[in-house]
Amino acid sequence: MPAPLRLRLDGDALISNWRTLAAMSGAAACGAAVKADGYGLGAREVVRRLAGAGCRDFFVATWSEAMALADLNVPVSVLHGLREEDVAIALTAATARPVLNTVQQVRRWREAGGGACDVMVDTGMNRLGIQPDDVAAGLLDGLRVETLLSHLASADEEVPLNALQRERFAALAGKSGARRMSLANSAGIALGPDYAFDLTRPGIALYGAAPVAALEGRIRQVVRPEVQVLQRRLVPAGQGVGYNMTWTAAADTEVAIVNLGYADGYLRCFSGKGSAQAGGIPVPVIGRVSMDLTALDVSAAPDLAEGDWVAIDYALPAAAALSGLSQYELLTGLGARFDRMWY
Repeated sequence: MPAPLRLRLDGDALISNWRTLAAMSGAAACGAAVKADGYGLGAREVVRRLAGAGCRDFFVATWSEAMALADLNVPVSVLHGLREEDVAIALTAATARPVLNTVQQVRRWREAGGGACDVMVDTGMNRLGIQPDDVAAGLLDGLRVETLLSHLASADEEVPLNALQRERFAALAGKSGARRMSLANSAGIALGPDYAFDLTRPGIALYGAAPVAALEGRIRQVVRPEVQVLQRRLVPAGQGVGYNMTWTAAADTEVAIVNLGYADGYLRCFSGKGSAQAGGIPVPVIGRVSMDLTALDVSAAPDLAEGDWVAIDYALPAAAALSGLSQYELLTGLGARFDRMWY
């Protein structure tokens, strides 16, 4: 049964964004982070499209995410590594391999007789990864390390830590036995060729976000939420709309109630700030966004009727500036009630 809200997902824009980031990666291969179900878009459809465009490296967070892609027969790296509970499935996975993050994970994989793996090194983020000194001490000796990774802490800012992390990572070249090295995420790609190494692994920019100014104008919007009108009504002057009547009609106002709310990821911070398009006509959000419903002033759209669709303004950089949320939150928070429709 069709849902009363949908995400229109632009497959051409997704591929265009990957190709843009691949070109910016220079001689390095360009992978794709598809964790959190492809940042909420649907990982299987994202992988199908990017693999068809030439992407050969995919990154997920957990083994359940990797197994959901197993039949697509693409190389998948599992960023959260190898718990004891993961060993059995990791040993039998045909195309997925762990990204080992701790000394214990390295030992666990070696003792289990595991094959190819990736390894994360902490160069200054203090989140996941073994220490550079562990590599120098021979911790990885004898392992089949496909890719040595690290993660930039502040790639979206111009701070000295970026160069320091790059230098620490570059110093490990040839010391781990790894076939490749990978440091740059979406924002890291924009820092320049010194950060690309052998493999980049963009995430958020693939899906329409511009986390740094250098990507603005080069990345295309992928996600467009659309919702149906449940009711159109006339609100007389002096009356309010929604919880706590935070908006009051200054004059008789035509209002549309649409099937969208914070349970769908359209959060209360858009109350009185967000907007939509009704047949290309801008219509503002009025009153308080509630769990399942949002009100729009549609006085400028006289032909809009019950059952019609409106497009929510949701270009990620602009929506982030308006709402105060990160582009990551805006994207991954879009709920399961949306039909996801690729075109």
